[in-house]
Amino acid sequence: MMAEKIEETLAELLSGARPAILFDAMRHAVMSGGKRLRPRLCLLAAKAVGGNEADALYPACAIELLHSYTLIHDDLPSMDGDTVRRGRPSVWAKFGEANAVLAGDAIQALAFSAAVRAPRNAGRIVAVLAEAGVGVVRGQAAELNGEGDIGFVYRHKTADLFMAAAVTGALAGGGSEADIERLRTYALNLGLAFQHEDNLLDGDSPCSREEAWRKIADFTSKAISALGGLTGDTAPLAALAEKLAVRSA
Repeated sequence: MMAEKIEETLAELLSGARPAILFDAMRHAVMSGGKRLRPRLCLLAAKAVGGNEADALYPACAIELLHSYTLIHDDLPSMDGDTVRRGRPSVWAKFGEANAVLAGDAIQALAFSAAVRAPRNAGRIVAVLAEAGVGVVRGQAAELNGEGDIGFVYRHKTADLFMAAAVTGALAGGGSEADIERLRTYALNLGLAFQHEDNLLDGDSPCSREEAWRKIADFTSKAISALGGLTGDTAPLAALAEKLAVRSA
């Protein structure tokens, strides 16, 4: 049910009509059948602190919008130059580079517009989203310019958005400061495991397969251990970590 609400809310947020090419490009980027992993994480975090998943709906959509903006810019010719995303033409390949930049800019702004609609802790949620947005750019810049080690790049390009999803969910669900820190630790390790797994799937891991698997197992174990002490239902978060850890098995 909440998965359907995420799709409905994203469609509502992206319902603008003019200029047509801008909103077509934005919808092409966001409504393209992604896994919605980060918004799911946000909703599950609200549940894990004993809150209501529905209260995290707008923060969850904000996370997905911010993630979509990063993918648009990551695909640009000046970055990775990818022409395909999720089995479809990337935004710049379909709508042109300039329109892709503008679509990414608009989606980023829309993310903050969505985040501020959270029913509680909206100011803190916006601040967490902003920190993650800067963090992703830091990771991309470090990778682009060869100025960061793998740990720095993975933490910022990938784990920052995972942490933002978990923390904003906890804030929206009314979690305590201790709850927030537990979920931040969970999401940091989940994000690092996810990135190592992604590299195995893409065939470009900087580690040997054996070393990568050791890292994935270690980060996954740390993620699940961090859930101890939370008062809500943490089983879905533990199951998510275990599922993501075996994608390349």
